[in-house]
Amino acid sequence: MSIEVSASQALAAKALDYRAVRQDMISSNIANADTPYYRPRDIRFEDALAAESAKILNQGTQKLQMAQTNEAHLPLADEKSSSRAKTFFRDGHMARNDGNSVDLDVETTEMSKNSIMFNALIGAMKKNSGIYKSVIDASSKIS
Repeated sequence: MSIEVSASQALAAKALDYRAVRQDMISSNIANADTPYYRPRDIRFEDALAAESAKILNQGTQKLQMAQTNEAHLPLADEKSSSRAKTFFRDGHMARNDGNSVDLDVETTEMSKNSIMFNALIGAMKKNSGIYKSVIDASSKIS
C-alpha cells in the first residue's frame, strides 16, 4: 500500500514511464540503423508530460470548442484526452542511399540525455521518500 502525499509524486511516476518508452524507441532506432527505408521515431515527451500534468494537477485548459452544426457530423476527436504519448518521425537528417535516415550520433546523444533525465527523476523520487521516512522516524522518537 502506498501513500500519496503530493500530486507531484504521480507526475514523476508518469514522467518515468514516458522516459522508459522514449528509451525503448531510441534503442529501436539504433537497432534498425541498417534497415533499408527505416525512419527514426521519437515521442513528444514535453507535450505528453504537460497534458498529464494538467490532468493530475486538475488544471483545466481554456480551449475554444468547435461547434457541431449537424448531428450527422462526426464528433471531433480529442487528442489531449488520450494518455498515450504522440510519436513522430525524426527526419531532419539526410537519408542514405538505402533510404535509412538514422543518424547514430543523434540517437546516442538523445539516449544519453534521456538516461540522465531518467536517473535524475529516480534520484528526486528517492530523496522525496527519504524526507518522509526521516520525518516518520523523528516523530516516533518524540514520546
